[in-house]
Amino acid sequence: MLNLGQILGAGIYSVPGVILSSVGSIGLLFSFWLLAPLFALGGLMVYSEYASMFPKRSGAQVVYLEQAYPRPQFLVPVTFAVTSVLLSFGATNSIVFAQYALTIFDIPITSSRQTIIAVAVCAVGVAFVALSTKWSLRAVNFLTGLKVLSLIFLVFTGALVLGGFTHIRDPFANFRSPFSGSTTNPNSLATALVKTNFAFSGWHNAFNVIGEVHTRDPGRTVRKAGFLSLLLATCLFFFVNVAYVAAVPKDEISNSGQLIAALFFNTCFGNITVGQARILREVARQGLLPYSSFFASTKPFGTPLAPLCLRYLLTAVVIVALPAQDAFNFLVDLSSYPNLVFNAATAIGLWLLRRRRMLTGLTPPKYRAKNIHVFLYLLSAVFLLIMPWVPPETGHGDVSFWYATYCVAGLGILALCGVYYWLWIVVLPWLGGYAIVEEVEQLEGGALTTRLTRKHYSSVDDGEQQPLIIST
Repeated sequence: MLNLGQILGAGIYSVPGVILSSVGSIGLLFSFWLLAPLFALGGLMVYSEYASMFPKRSGAQVVYLEQAYPRPQFLVPVTFAVTSVLLSFGATNSIVFAQYALTIFDIPITSSRQTIIAVAVCAVGVAFVALSTKWSLRAVNFLTGLKVLSLIFLVFTGALVLGGFTHIRDPFANFRSPFSGSTTNPNSLATALVKTNFAFSGWHNAFNVIGEVHTRDPGRTVRKAGFLSLLLATCLFFFVNVAYVAAVPKDEISNSGQLIAALFFNTCFGNITVGQARILREVARQGLLPYSSFFASTKPFGTPLAPLCLRYLLTAVVIVALPAQDAFNFLVDLSSYPNLVFNAATAIGLWLLRRRRMLTGLTPPKYRAKNIHVFLYLLSAVFLLIMPWVPPETGHGDVSFWYATYCVAGLGILALCGVYYWLWIVVLPWLGGYAIVEEVEQLEGGALTTRLTRKHYSSVDDGEQQPLIIST
């Protein structure tokens, strides 16, 4: 449920129209819904090998990168923390909710209406989570079940359409000449892959809490959970797209924006902030950001109120600041770009870590990913880092302003991480006469975590300054 709850988000209800508009043909539309989970499978295998090396370390990618790239010291966790905070907005789901809500009540979608509803919905979601974590998690589980049922209903309805049991006269019209109109423009293909990857985001969720998995083989457990959730999502997403194509004319799908499901049936969305709030609280608890005690506190309701308020502030800012018609596509693109750098580094880091462990005589991990899986994961990241810089065909850009704006913004965020790291790890300790050191903590249940603290030079021990390189 942990993986599936995030995978079954707004993506399948909002991106098929954007994808078809980018690639130009039904055949390529279906191809990308099969290609994205293939790349995700490569990532799943890469994560599985890392997890078998460090089965007691929760945190997934940030832990793996820290082990693969221990120098410069603390650069990886600081960069990951700052990026997580700056990209923690939940605007995409709020925007989709606003558009569908207006459509359901037959109210014309305008920029002001979309912005007001999106900000209000986000405020309600934050308030709900801030008051009770227990009931918020119950809501997550309920909505996950509801989303599964809605997708099954979509697939069932699509089968009825294809079987000729509805008023649609020719449900196979869009399936004839499926690759007619296909594009070969790299930018358009990259845009389509970014959107399908967005729909599948969440396949690695269980790896974030592997240290809390109490089974004989935690790595095998989370790998199995990831594979099953990815398989289920792939089947549901593919046949939902078959249903869309069977019921809705091609031109209407292409022009639907984020409202493809509204052309099929009216549905509702929820804006859940529990998972991201937990990530922000953990970032604060580990001492990676200023005012860590304030953001790590759960007062007064026993919930992560401060991270929730920060997330709401960031969400409201991006919703108000961006043009309404471009907000969804730009935010999906922007949130993916810095993570692609992390993904590429994770794939390369696995090869580096294998060699390092071999040279030091460490026992090989219980599970080893095939090189083809590592290569697929790396290939998808490199492709999506490079191809968006190629100009799109006229009329096929997914935003009204410069097509590569999100690439520049994503690189700017990473550059800002570098500046923050230099100030916080190098300049301020030099001026203040202290050093930042890493302390290892063992949580209840045996999971290991780390915390960065200040140690003045008189109390710094040489051993304390060494990063945690090897964990078991």
